[in-house]
Amino acid sequence: MKTIFTKLILMSITAFIIGCSDDDTLSHTEVSPVNALYAPEDNTFMNLGAQSSALFEWQAAKAEDNGVVLYDVAFDTEEGDFSDPVYVMPSDGKGFQQTLNLPFSELSRIAGMAGIQPENTGKLKWTVFASKGLNIQQSEVSRVIEVERPGGFPTPDELYLTGTATETGDDLSAASAFTKTGASTFEIYTALKAGEYQLVTRNTGTPDTYFIEGNKLRADGSATYEAGEAVHRIRIDFSDGSVTVAQVEKMELWFAPFGEFLFELPYAGNGTWKAENEYIEFKQESWGRDERYKFRMTLTEGGNTLEEWYGSANADNVRPDENTPGSYWYMVPAPDDDWTNTFKFGDAADESNVDIEVIFNTEVPEYTHVVTVLD
Repeated sequence: MKTIFTKLILMSITAFIIGCSDDDTLSHTEVSPVNALYAPEDNTFMNLGAQSSALFEWQAAKAEDNGVVLYDVAFDTEEGDFSDPVYVMPSDGKGFQQTLNLPFSELSRIAGMAGIQPENTGKLKWTVFASKGLNIQQSEVSRVIEVERPGGFPTPDELYLTGTATETGDDLSAASAFTKTGASTFEIYTALKAGEYQLVTRNTGTPDTYFIEGNKLRADGSATYEAGEAVHRIRIDFSDGSVTVAQVEKMELWFAPFGEFLFELPYAGNGTWKAENEYIEFKQESWGRDERYKFRMTLTEGGNTLEEWYGSANADNVRPDENTPGSYWYMVPAPDDDWTNTFKFGDAADESNVDIEVIFNTEVPEYTHVVTVLD
């Protein structure tokens, strides 16, 4: 009986100690809500197209144990009550500071999540949550900021074209890839026919979607292509949402020794043009046989005709052979004169038939061309 009584006393003491410990732990998590917001002022207007940032600042909350407090800034629509905020993020210093410096580009992204479209003005409500990891306290005060979003969008890592109007149809997994040409820019050479099309940020799952409206990129939707089937170059700049679409009329091979275009390269699909079984003969000069060539692309854009020349990255070249690296055939914008930045055919091409393929797609490291001697 004494043993049982002793055990009961020990159990009671243990429970009392644990209870006190729990009370101490909980008291250490208690914080007061933030009582005042300092900046920005209520209804401050911000043009988010500027290269700047917004400073959010508030009064410190108090912890019952006089320890540190963690802060999160919550954003919601103007009508929201923060029960389901649009976005929540820690303050500066991983949540320890009473400020949040937010780049306008990030604030524009949050505004988009709140339904404010690019090139439109709208309002966001913000407040501060204080806690020590538990017992989160929402401030009873909030403020509104009015923002004007720029025309651009966050730049995706990849961009694809899909839909019934495209070369690959509406099978997302087969979507045609854009080439990324800069930090925020993409382009694609592709044929379009009557139907629907959209731009997507990946070719699996549920990607973000965009469509073209005039010379602007729009989010969340698709567009209708109603013109006749044609090859186009589509250029997208996500930084300002601008779009440039040009129709590719033809691709030609310029043979400098004769001062003329030898032939056109028909479009073969997937951003490639291919001329098959074309005869090549170098020109005999007093110093030897001349074999220099480059390419011209003709486009129409906004009713205007454009001529763009493509040639070698080198101003002058030697004839390629079996040891020539693949980069020799890479194509870059070139002057429109007869000779500068021309390629040279290899020896085997002289007085022979060749296939020539120009490749402007993502299956090659750089835009390039291939010359295949047939006999």
